[in-house]
Amino acid sequence: MTREYSRRRVLKGAALGAGIASTGLAAFPARALSASPAAPTSASAVAGPALRGPVAGTTLDGTYRLGAAGAGGYRPVVAGPGEPHLLRRDLGGAASAGRAAARRGVLAFGHLTDVHVIDAQSPARVEFLDRLKDGPAPLPVEGAYRPQEILSTQVADAMVQALNRVGRGPATGLGLAFTINTGDAADNVQYNEVRWIIDLLDGGRIRPDSGDPGRYEGVMDHVSYDRAFWHPDGPPDGAEADIPAGRFGFPRVAGLIDAARRPFQAAGLASPWLAAFGNHDGLVQGNLPVNPLLSGLATGRIKIGAPASDAQAARLARMLRDADAAELVRLSRERGGAGGLFRPVTPDPDRRLLTRAEVVAEHFRTSASLRGHGFTQANLRDGTAYYAFDQGTVRGLVLDTVNPNGYAEGSLDRAQVAWLEAQLKAGSRRYLRPDGTAVQHDVKDRLFVLFSHHPIGSMENSLGGGRVLGDEVKALLLRYPNVVLWVNGHTHRNQVIPHARKGGGGFWEVNTAAHIDFPQQSRIIEIADNADGTLSVFATVLDSAGPASYGGRLTDTIRLASLSRELAGNDWQEREEDRRGDLTDRNVELLVPAPF
Repeated sequence: MTREYSRRRVLKGAALGAGIASTGLAAFPARALSASPAAPTSASAVAGPALRGPVAGTTLDGTYRLGAAGAGGYRPVVAGPGEPHLLRRDLGGAASAGRAAARRGVLAFGHLTDVHVIDAQSPARVEFLDRLKDGPAPLPVEGAYRPQEILSTQVADAMVQALNRVGRGPATGLGLAFTINTGDAADNVQYNEVRWIIDLLDGGRIRPDSGDPGRYEGVMDHVSYDRAFWHPDGPPDGAEADIPAGRFGFPRVAGLIDAARRPFQAAGLASPWLAAFGNHDGLVQGNLPVNPLLSGLATGRIKIGAPASDAQAARLARMLRDADAAELVRLSRERGGAGGLFRPVTPDPDRRLLTRAEVVAEHFRTSASLRGHGFTQANLRDGTAYYAFDQGTVRGLVLDTVNPNGYAEGSLDRAQVAWLEAQLKAGSRRYLRPDGTAVQHDVKDRLFVLFSHHPIGSMENSLGGGRVLGDEVKALLLRYPNVVLWVNGHTHRNQVIPHARKGGGGFWEVNTAAHIDFPQQSRIIEIADNADGTLSVFATVLDSAGPASYGGRLTDTIRLASLSRELAGNDWQEREEDRRGDLTDRNVELLVPAPF
């Protein structure tokens, strides 16, 4: 597999490990495609009623895109036509013309990923690093600041409403057995962020605010006015417009900051929901292990503001990485606390940073009937975050791909790989040993679907030693024909990747775009038995329930999510990205020979 240059590699071992979002890492050869047959108008009782025509609420019916650019290149979001399922046959198998009529649904589920619920006022955030990407010689810093980040909870609620509205697979008609959130649910491993996402998916009351309940304290207010950040209320009297407004056409949206902090009642998922562990769920800003300095900053009374230079921003980043409290003191004396480098904020103990074990434990504090949301008592006992679950003939294997030693990319520890192979053996009548010899034994065959935060191409993090990387995990899976699908996130883009076995067959990797970055999408995924020796995996993209435009209204989560989508589409650091993916990465029917 050919690897594109990973922008995060520049930062590994340097001072800028905090605040970097994910990028796509792999380039793939051309794929065969064609339009899939229309969904059947009737189906067996096992499959449930099939749906007629394009399904309202999915991108089969219509989708949102960016329109024509105006002042500063700012583009509105506009409604576009629907996109039918495209058939992909990269892994072989004969696609019989009558398969739609004979098809039997096996499983349907929802897929959320990279929600990145953000406490945008937290002193543990590193917005100051954002300037390093906007400079004359920009460094590859990602995710330190986004103009839409104050609206992350509203986007999540609007996506939940979209999933609930559809409620079933558009190809099979099966109801959603579950919805899985494949990591980076929280942005900064803070207690309040973890509680917001759990309570939001459960359907609780959400107050997306921290610190002083009477006012916002962050980079978008006027206390420490920095032109590098968007100020929706406009500049202070007599000040020059900020760069997003003056150079990139960002609008004035008076009252947005207060609207974003307003409590709301979350809709809550109609289906049971499961969780997987992502690097932002386990590491500060997705990169740094928790250390005493970061913990103190998170709950403390000072927030880092605008550095005097890129060099000072780099010093700050090194300070956080190395937990160098002496450097913090030196910086405060150099500037005397003036000029916005450090500003006072209201401390909040709910911003405390959590360990992996504490994050897992919070999932057992739920109003839903599914306590733990997939995590088990063994996870609580052992301090792990991987587990298995069954849905009919399908066994789901949820991996923990986060390297606790730091750095955004993933890998597995040896104990987890041993557990993974034991699970595969227990559900595979036949498989191959590492030397290629065939093994058959008397067990019940299951279809295996894997879930994780990182895709194979992002599992390249060997820090700490003894880690298993993506190519080794892929080789293991290709020895087990019953593995048909791996669902993940992390790259913040829609991608569908085939992994072929010698002699035919293989498994598909389905990667879904993030909620925090444009296009802010999720998926419904279905597995169907075509009764002709093949399976079909349908992946259908959903936009959130928000309309194309917020229409000047800041009244509810749906309208605020629409505004967030528009802001995300105009993030000046993201304008060259195409996180929607190709047509072959969005609405697809993925054919795979049936393993048994």
